[in-house]
Formats: sequence, C-alpha cells, structure tokens
Amino acid sequence: MNTEFPISVPEAPAIPGLAFRRFRRELDYPVMVAILDACNDADHLEYINTVADVASIFAHLTNCDPYRDMLFAEVNGQTVAFSRVWWQEEDTNRLYIPLGFVHPDWRRHGLGAAMLRYNERRLREIAQGHTAEMPKLFRAWAVDKEYGALALFAKAGYEPVRYYIGMTRPIDAPLLDAPMPKGLEVRTVRSDHIRPIWEAKEEARRDHWGYNPLTEQDFERWTQMRVFTPHLWKVAWDGDQIAGMVLNRLDAAQNEKHRRKRGYTFGIFVRRPWRRRGLARSLLVQSIQMFREMGMEETALGVDTQNPSGALRLYEGVGYRASRCHTFFNKRLEPIPDWSGNRERSTTW
Repeated sequence: MNTEFPISVPEAPAIPGLAFRRFRRELDYPVMVAILDACNDADHLEYINTVADVASIFAHLTNCDPYRDMLFAEVNGQTVAFSRVWWQEEDTNRLYIPLGFVHPDWRRHGLGAAMLRYNERRLREIAQGHTAEMPKLFRAWAVDKEYGALALFAKAGYEPVRYYIGMTRPIDAPLLDAPMPKGLEVRTVRSDHIRPIWEAKEEARRDHWGYNPLTEQDFERWTQMRVFTPHLWKVAWDGDQIAGMVLNRLDAAQNEKHRRKRGYTFGIFVRRPWRRRGLARSLLVQSIQMFREMGMEETALGVDTQNPSGALRLYEGVGYRASRCHTFFNKRLEPIPDWSGNRERSTTW
C-alpha cells in the first residue's frame, strides 16, 4: 500500500502546505508520541506515552485496520495531527469510536473539526457492513481540561452520557479498620494465577457500564503493558476461587516526570458471590497500606459516578476526593451525508 498517497479531506481548513496521508507503520510511532506529549502538556494531563507503549497497542488492535482507519495531517511535511477509528460492541449498542489529537500549535484552525467529520464518514462506511440488530452510536470522550475537545464534541452534536472521576488520597490520611471477610485470604500472585485473575476480572466487569467482551488480543496486550505489576496486586481467594482484587500499579516514569510519589489502586473488582461483605474496602485499605510502606505520598483511582454498587461512596469513605472528570459522549450514527453542502467550520480542537 502506498502510505504516502495524498488523501482528500472535505472542508479541510485553508492552511498553506496542509496535506493528509496514511499510516507509515513504525515510522509514525515516535511522531505520534511527540504529538501526544505536546497535547498532554498543553491540557495539563498526566499520561505517559512511549514508543514501546504505542507499538504494543498497534500489535494488538481489534476492529481497526490502521492502513485504512488512520489519518495523519501534515503542514509543509511536518506531522501536526493524527486520528484513528475503530468499533466495538457494548451492552446492547455497537459503538463507533473516533479518536484524534492535534498538536497545540495547530489548534483553533478547524483541523480537528475536519478530521472528526472525515472519521465519522469512515465509521459510517464501516457501519454499512454491519447488520441493524443493535443501535449504532458514535462514542467519544474528553477530560475536563480538554476544553477544545469538549467544545468540538458539543458543536458536532455529541451528548454527554456518563461521567468518570479521577480521585486521589494523601497516603498519611487516617485509615479505618477494614478486616478481611471470614474465610478469605490474600495470596502472593504467581505466574499461573494471571489467567484465572483475568477471567475473574472479566466476569466482574460484566456488571459495569459499557461492558464489552475482551479478546485474547486484549489479554496479551494487558500482560505486556509497561505498568503490568502483578507483584503489587491484592487478590483475595476463597479456597480455589478468586473472590476479588485490586490490581495496583506503579508508573515510575509518570512519577519521575511529575516529581511525585503516587501509587494507583486501579482494577477494583469483586465477583457477585462475595459482594457487600467489605471485601473491596479491605483490599483497598491493604493496598493503601502497601503503598505507604513503599514510601508513596498519595494513591489514586478512577470511578464511574453512576456505579450501581456504590463504589463512589466506598472510595469517599476511605478518603479519596475527586481531582478531575472524564466525560463520555454519544451521538446517533446516521447514514453517510452528502458532502456537497456548506457547513459551518469549527475553530476548536
């Protein structure tokens, strides 16, 4: 495939030297990381991206052909933006996801809006090959400090449907006593535990909003993540059955960049037979105590504000407080539009 062949993007902004191209395999990994880093700095986000992280993601893509489903924008030969689309099934909906990033130096020129329209059109083409037994929706998301993206989605007709909040907790804040439920024990994670833990996690995930079945590709990617740290996990067993877990992680690169000491109490799951017995609270408290002993200064997690199990109340009761908000948006997927009409150009993102 000729990845350099120019692509026509309807209603692209009149930027001198602007051109669009396809994905160039590994050559684009450092280019993407540079744009992601610039966006994170401009939007005061704390994500860490490496070439190895990007390579891992692209080695395990699902429902995405990067040679057809990615778009790169260049100005005078310098890459200034990129996007990717894919689809997945969630609960009773089929979701079509456009994800894009524009270098801060090239925002507010209409570039993001043009790329979003292009990506929606590509997703409509993909959706044409899917049967109509499930509702079809565009899905997007943004963090509260990504003001341009929030404005872009609002103008493009996306509506907020769910809110997740990031929460942090000072490591030295008092902890309540939270003993393990009778008959359960935490065991050191062994290599032969990894698959059963994954399967137990996936079983518990079925009750979460937006559940979509994960694949073997997802399992492989999970085990290869830079922050895959099983030695930090707190996994409770009831005999030979996994009852619940907190899949703690530590991002040394992120801590170094932001000059802090933070541990993440992510991946909090309890299987149905062991819920409402205080297990999640006990495992969470044990995790905080572990990070305290490691010399961390704070812990962090994320939570769906509408979680029916009362997770938000649990975390607040353990001392976590909201630090930022992630908003998820939906938009009904309509048939492919006619590009001949005039549209008002967005100047954000």
